[in-house]
Amino acid sequence: MDRSLCFTTGKIFLLFNFGYIGTAVGIGIGLYIILPRKKKPSGRRFAQLLVGIYMLLFLGIIKKENMQLEGFFFYLLTGLFSGSVIHYLVAKIAGPVLFGRGYCGWSCWTTMVLDYLPYKRNKLGRIAPKWEQMRYVHFALSLLLVLVLWFFLQYRPPPTGQDTLAWLGVGNMIYFASAITLAYMFKDNRAFCKYLCPITVILKVTSRFSLLKIAGEKEKCTQCGACNKNCPMDINIMEYVNHGKRVLSTECIFCLTCTTVCPEGILESTFRMDVGGMEHIQRK
Repeated sequence: MDRSLCFTTGKIFLLFNFGYIGTAVGIGIGLYIILPRKKKPSGRRFAQLLVGIYMLLFLGIIKKENMQLEGFFFYLLTGLFSGSVIHYLVAKIAGPVLFGRGYCGWSCWTTMVLDYLPYKRNKLGRIAPKWEQMRYVHFALSLLLVLVLWFFLQYRPPPTGQDTLAWLGVGNMIYFASAITLAYMFKDNRAFCKYLCPITVILKVTSRFSLLKIAGEKEKCTQCGACNKNCPMDINIMEYVNHGKRVLSTECIFCLTCTTVCPEGILESTFRMDVGGMEHIQRK
């Protein structure tokens, strides 16, 4: 087996990998806690940069692993327990049962760029639900591409090397180009997440069972609407609070923006068991 791939599956690497990511997120959370209210999002964005750059530059470009969704499919077909497989299992399949779509809010290397664009969200809300189906189409096309190459064209990409680097480079160019285009088209930094990102197809399934969700005190809510106006994913947070529910939307990326902007401080992260999937989304 390739020495570089052995490195990405060895005990030393696992210790370093999870140690680094845990430290990066820990630093972001620490900054979020100690910074004044208006500066708190900087802590989250700093964690995004630390984790995103590590995933993209170190695992992707330096170690030459295909961190794209197609790479994950290829590694599964090959039977290799690579860094990419570890990443998808922890951050996007099993992990969301604990922390929901926290990966989207704190670690995604695509949104680490998007969150610095000028639009926080479209003030009018989301467009028609049919646009959100593009995420499922994108996921299906990615899977179909891999299956056609593997079973019909007998393509066997090496676990690491120039081929995987090409997949990573081309894939990320498509992601960043489409994400930035959508952000400016819809005046919404997170338009890519809402309408085109294929990873959400996985995340929306497992995050339903997330133990970590936002909750609010109904009796203390003044109905000011600050949480709704500032939620980057257009979630109608007040609707959940008014019904005594935690935020059960699978669109929640746990960015904690709502907890930051609430003038009464009634919103907080909570850890308990319930099943999400009830969607209250603000739309045009």
